[in-house]
Amino acid sequence: MRPPVNIERLRSTLKILGDEARSPGCIFLVGGATALLYGWRNSTMDIDLCMSPEPQGVFEAIRRVKDRQQVSIELASPPDFIPEVSGWRDRCVWICRHGNVDFFHYDLVSQALAKLERAHIRDLADVTEMVAAGLVSRKQILEGFETIRPGLLRYPGVDEDAFERRVQAFVSGEKP
Repeated sequence: MRPPVNIERLRSTLKILGDEARSPGCIFLVGGATALLYGWRNSTMDIDLCMSPEPQGVFEAIRRVKDRQQVSIELASPPDFIPEVSGWRDRCVWICRHGNVDFFHYDLVSQALAKLERAHIRDLADVTEMVAAGLVSRKQILEGFETIRPGLLRYPGVDEDAFERRVQAFVSGEKP
């Protein structure tokens, strides 16, 4: 079991990944990495990310950096759990550039919805922090849910009614 990732190890890992990539690309951070960089968490168990376009050599860099930095890196993003939210790429927030790679926070509306769908205690706390920090609004979350509703059919593991109840409860200020 690797130790939790703190902000310094996260920043160092991003630098190594960017510097070792051999072509331009974008890496989008999700979950705990976003929480660390925005400052509402002190650590995360792993670095969740996705890439588009994928920088050449990044998987080799991930293999090396996992051992060198003693970090867990997972390929995970909101569309692994819920339909892609329309316009997600336009709402991504740029973090930094290392080498040829630009790093972004994956769209926070999408992250909030994926966290509400999963409904783990830490995920619900993260969504509360996102709203409190003004990074996403309850209205944006509700509008995002409405845009993905038709696509939920393609996610048979998602209970649409339960998901909608959690979103509605959160938006109205109740505990989901």
